[in-house]
Amino acid sequence: MAVYTEVTDEDLARFVEAYDIGRVLSYKGIAEGVENSNFLLHTERGSFILTLYEKRVDARDLPFFLGLMEHLASRGITCPLPVKTRDGAMLGTLSGRPAAIVTFLEGMWVRRPSAQHCGAVGEALARFHLAGRNFAIRRPNALSVGSWRPLFERSRARADDVTRGLAAEVERELDHLETAWPADLPGGVIHADLFPDNVFFLGEKLSGLIDFYFACNDALAYDLAICLNSWCFEADLSFNLTKGRAMLMGYTRVRPLGPEECAALPLLCRGSALRFLLTRLYDWLNVPPGALVRPKDPLEYHRKLRFHRTISDPSGYGLDR
Repeated sequence: MAVYTEVTDEDLARFVEAYDIGRVLSYKGIAEGVENSNFLLHTERGSFILTLYEKRVDARDLPFFLGLMEHLASRGITCPLPVKTRDGAMLGTLSGRPAAIVTFLEGMWVRRPSAQHCGAVGEALARFHLAGRNFAIRRPNALSVGSWRPLFERSRARADDVTRGLAAEVERELDHLETAWPADLPGGVIHADLFPDNVFFLGEKLSGLIDFYFACNDALAYDLAICLNSWCFEADLSFNLTKGRAMLMGYTRVRPLGPEECAALPLLCRGSALRFLLTRLYDWLNVPPGALVRPKDPLEYHRKLRFHRTISDPSGYGLDR
């Protein structure tokens, strides 16, 4: 979450008039993340999240994102629910941007996840995958393996300014992954961005999932690889095998992995690490002027990528064969 587009009091008041949520009492920007402009909105009827969708979000994808939240909530997944206008619309326009209001979810994200947190996330991810099976709208993953080389080309010229030799290393990794990337793994709707700041806890209990604006259709095990990357490394970027095992056990208790998914896990983790390295590299080199956002360090995922290249089978992540 972040703030790129400012909203005036007058424009917001007019926008909120279309909803049955009362008058605006206060609002403030949420300066986290990299994609959209987000505000915590307090009205006479409660607290909500207001999102303005920025240029990197294709407005044609918004029915997928908003519809998915409705679909998941109806199947027992605790997540924000889009608030509809009195006319039944989930989407409007504010300050020249497509905009939506969703319900506020109680909880906090954890800065230092424990193995217990990782187990809960694994279980929640599997339940998310099962709940999304019958969602009617499809959205291809715009950030899958076929997009990585074009994305890298936008940063290649300055990649070595971030760390020496990065451009050549990424080139070699792309050559390998483009050839070896697995096909025909079990697929469905994935979250694709289930980082710790997108999972809320109340104490030790997982209270909900947020931020579905990278959700798409892809291999389910790739979503699990993203979570292993984002939850199971320590501050020194060493992989915590106990956390990895807890996450995998939590996931497989709900949705067992097939043998082809298990075998592909090291490669999927490499691909996940490269995907976030490349998007972070681009953002690091192209921060919009005046944005209330701090770009995330791409070298974190450079280190993780190097770790995954040392793993030859899924036991390296704690998965018993």
